[in-house]
Amino acid sequence: MRRFTEGFYGYAFALIVCLAAGSLILFFMPNGKSEHIPRIDFSIDKVNAARAASYTIEVPGQVLPNWVPTSSQLTDKAGVVTWRLGFATDKRMHAMVAQSNETPLADFANRMANSDKATGTRQINGTAWEERFRQDKNQRSLIRILPDRTVVVTGSADWDELTALAASLVVQPKPAT
Repeated sequence: MRRFTEGFYGYAFALIVCLAAGSLILFFMPNGKSEHIPRIDFSIDKVNAARAASYTIEVPGQVLPNWVPTSSQLTDKAGVVTWRLGFATDKRMHAMVAQSNETPLADFANRMANSDKATGTRQINGTAWEERFRQDKNQRSLIRILPDRTVVVTGSADWDELTALAASLVVQPKPAT
């Protein structure tokens, strides 16, 4: 027995035992081959945003097929209400709707788009949206500046996916108090 606990043989035996135990652990552990994107429920933020905002909140009428809502952040600082709602798209890119009454309205749009340069316009449901593209960040943005708020649809998603998200936006009615 002493032969297996001392010197080179002891070291080799301990190494084999450790490798065997590690192999068994790896064999029985989940391998993570399936996709897991955490899904959130934004229904509470949707109602709270409509209640807190002095402007009309717009939300997707329905989550688009195979899209996953992944983040929702609502802030209310001294009457400036900002809501950001993020998605993993069908192509597993990122898309976000951000809206705020932060003034000046154009500054919010510039910050969300990471650019202040328009690259074109796009008609969505009869409304003109300004296009912006930031190539170094692979970020596309659709912007609509209204008298009382700014709505930005932005992300790494392609133009078709961002257009679909913008087209899905509907007015969220104010909740009864």
